[in-house]
Amino acid sequence: MIPDTETVDAVTDTREAALEILRTLVGRPDADFHEGQYEAIETLVDQRRRALVVQRTGWGKSAVYFVATLLLRRQGAGPTILVSPLLALMRDQVAAAARAGVRAVSINSANAHEWTDVLAALRADEVDVLLVSPERLNNPSFRDEQLPALLERVGLLVVDEAHCISDWGHDFRPDYRRLRDLIAAMPAGVPVLATTATANSRVVTDVAEQVARGGTDVVTIRGPLARASLRLGVLRLPDSRARLAWLLSHLAELPGSGIIYTLTVSAAEDTARLLRDAGHAVRAYTGQTDTAEREESEGLLKANQVKALVATSALGMGFDKPDLGFVLHLGAPSSPVAYYQQVGRAGRATENADVLLLPGVEDEAIWQYFATSSMPSQHKAEAVLAALHANGGAPLSTPALEARVDLRRSPLELLLKVLDVDGAVRRVTGGWLATGQPWVYDSDRYERIGAARIAEQNAMLDYERISGCRMEFLQRALDDDTAVPCGRCDTCTAPWYPTDVRSDAASTAASALDRVGVALEPRAQWPTGADRLGVSAKGRIDAGDRVLPGRSLARLTDLGWGNTLRDIFAPGTPDAPASPALLAACVRVLAEWGWAERPVGVVAMPSRQHPLLVASVAAELSRVGRLPQLGTLSLVGGGPTGESGGNSAYRLSNVWGAFEVGPELAANLAGADGPVLLVDDLGDSRWTLTVAGRLLRRAGAPAVLPFTLALRS
Repeated sequence: MIPDTETVDAVTDTREAALEILRTLVGRPDADFHEGQYEAIETLVDQRRRALVVQRTGWGKSAVYFVATLLLRRQGAGPTILVSPLLALMRDQVAAAARAGVRAVSINSANAHEWTDVLAALRADEVDVLLVSPERLNNPSFRDEQLPALLERVGLLVVDEAHCISDWGHDFRPDYRRLRDLIAAMPAGVPVLATTATANSRVVTDVAEQVARGGTDVVTIRGPLARASLRLGVLRLPDSRARLAWLLSHLAELPGSGIIYTLTVSAAEDTARLLRDAGHAVRAYTGQTDTAEREESEGLLKANQVKALVATSALGMGFDKPDLGFVLHLGAPSSPVAYYQQVGRAGRATENADVLLLPGVEDEAIWQYFATSSMPSQHKAEAVLAALHANGGAPLSTPALEARVDLRRSPLELLLKVLDVDGAVRRVTGGWLATGQPWVYDSDRYERIGAARIAEQNAMLDYERISGCRMEFLQRALDDDTAVPCGRCDTCTAPWYPTDVRSDAASTAASALDRVGVALEPRAQWPTGADRLGVSAKGRIDAGDRVLPGRSLARLTDLGWGNTLRDIFAPGTPDAPASPALLAACVRVLAEWGWAERPVGVVAMPSRQHPLLVASVAAELSRVGRLPQLGTLSLVGGGPTGESGGNSAYRLSNVWGAFEVGPELAANLAGADGPVLLVDDLGDSRWTLTVAGRLLRRAGAPAVLPFTLALRS
C-alpha cells in the first residue's frame, strides 16, 4: 500500500520539527538521530503508542522523551510525568531539559520547600515535564490530591530506569512495582515510554508486559549494548592492602576524572580518607552523605575539580558526565548487569575510557549480606499485618509499628512497601492501614528471585576469570545477540594497566588498614514503645545511668581489621582466645583513646558465644594497662532472649533484666574511684552495653567506658 501524500507530509514535518529540537538540546547544528531514536519519538507522538527502549548508556534516551514532550505539547497535550529514581538523575535531567527549552520541575524529598510553587505552576500549565520519584507516587497527599487531576491531562508518561519495575532487574525496587497500576490507569491515547540500559531478555519481557497493562501492544526498540570507548580489565590482587597500594601508586595515571566504586559505606569513606591523606583530590559519596554535599561533589566531578568520587552504588543510575575518563571498582558488584550499568557512566562522549575491576576475597560475603537483608520473610510480613489489624482500623505510624514488630526501621519500611504494592496495606495520613484484602506470601516468587541472584553472582565470578572478551561477556549477560569480541579489553589484547605497586604505597596502605579505633556513641534515649514490652524505662536516659563515649577496634565492614573480625564472627567459627596481633591492636585502641579520665579497672561481659574471646581481651587489657580485673557481670536465668537483629525496642527488651551485678563484682565496684572499662565482643544495637552500664553505675561505678572488638557497621 502506498501512503497518501498527507501521511508522508505529516511524518516529514514531525521529523523536521524533532530534529530541530534535538539540535537545540545537544547544542550542535549538525546533530542527527541515532538509530532508533526517531522511531521511538514517532511511536509516541504520531502513533500515541507505548514503547520500551533498551539502549546503552549514552545513546540518548533522555533526548527521546524531551523531544517527544515538546512535540506533544505543541499539539496541545498536557505535561509529561517522568518517574525517575535518583536525585542526581533529576538534577541532570532538569538541566538538560532547560537547554532544549523544556520547562522541567521536580518533586522530591530534597525540595519540599518548592512544592507549593511547583503545584501552582502545574495548575497554570507552565510545566512541560514533572519529575517525581516512585516513592512520591504513594505519598498520601500527592497520590490522593494532586495525582488524579494530573492524570486527567497528562500528555506522556515516562518510566526511566524501567528495569527497576521487574523482580528480575538488578536494582528492583518495591515502589517501582506500583507503576504497573499507574500505567494501567493512563487515559486512552496517552503514550507511555519505558527506558533502560540494563535489561536482559527476561527483564525486557517482564517490563513490556507491565507497560502493556490496560493498553495495547508495546513497541520494543532494542539496540546493541557494546561500548566501543571502554577498555575493560580485571586485576586480581591478594588483599585489601594490595588493592589500595595499587590505587595509591596509579590513580594519578588514570585518564581524566572518574569514579571509584566500593561495596560498603565504610570502604568508601576509608578509601577516600587514605587517598586524600596521600594528596589526591577525592571525595566520598554514599547513601549517608548529606544531600547538599552530594550535589556539591557531583558538580566538582563534572567540572574536573576532583580526580574521583569514591562512591557506593548511591552514585549510579542517571549520573551524567559524558567525558568521565575511568571507572574503577574496589570489590565487584553482585551481577554482570549491575556492573555494566555502573561502568556505563564512563566514556559516553569520549573515544577512550578505562574500566578496571579489582575484586576482593570479601565480595561474596558482602553480596550475601545485602541479598538476605532485602528479602521479606513470611513471619515478619504476617506480624506486620496482625499488628495493623489489631489496631481497630486506626492507622499506625512506622515508629509505632516498630514497637509492635521486631523489625528495624529500614527493613520494616521495605516490607511495608512490598505489602502496599501487593494491596495488603495502604499508606494514609498518619501511617499505615491494613486493607483487609487477602494476602498470601509468595514463597515461590522469592525462591525464584533468590535463585536468580545466586546465578548472577556466579556469573560475576565467571566474568572475573574468563579468557574471552569481557565486553562480549557483559553483552551476552544482557542477552545482546550482536555481541562480538571488542578487541580492546585485557583478554582481547594484553593487560593495559600496570600491575606493580610502589613500596612506599604499600607501606602507606598497610598503615591505613592497620588503623584502629572507631567511636562508639552512647545511647541517650530509651526507644519508643519499649514499655509495651516489659521495659520499665522511657524517655531520656538519666545522665547518672549512661555510659561514656566508647571505642571499638573496627567495623565488620572496614577494609582493614574488618577482614579479621568478619572471620572471627562468621557463623560456625569456634570460640577461641584472641590472637597476639588482635590483642596488640586492642591495646593500641586504648593507647589512642584520649579519655578524660583513665579507667581504674576492667569488667567483662558474660558472652555466650565468645566467652574465651572476651575473657582473653579483658585479661590482656588488664595486664598491659595494670588495671585490676573487677569481675564479670552475671547472667540472669538463660541471659538475653530473642534473635539478633530487630529494632531497638525489641533489642532492649531482649537484654532488659538479663544481667546482674553479683556480690563479688559489687564489692569491687564499691571501691572504684574512677571509670571502669566494660569489655564486650560485638557492638550492634548498643543496648547490651547501655543496660550493663546502667547496672554498673547503679552498683557504684562512677563512670563506664564501653569497649567492643567490633561494630556491626
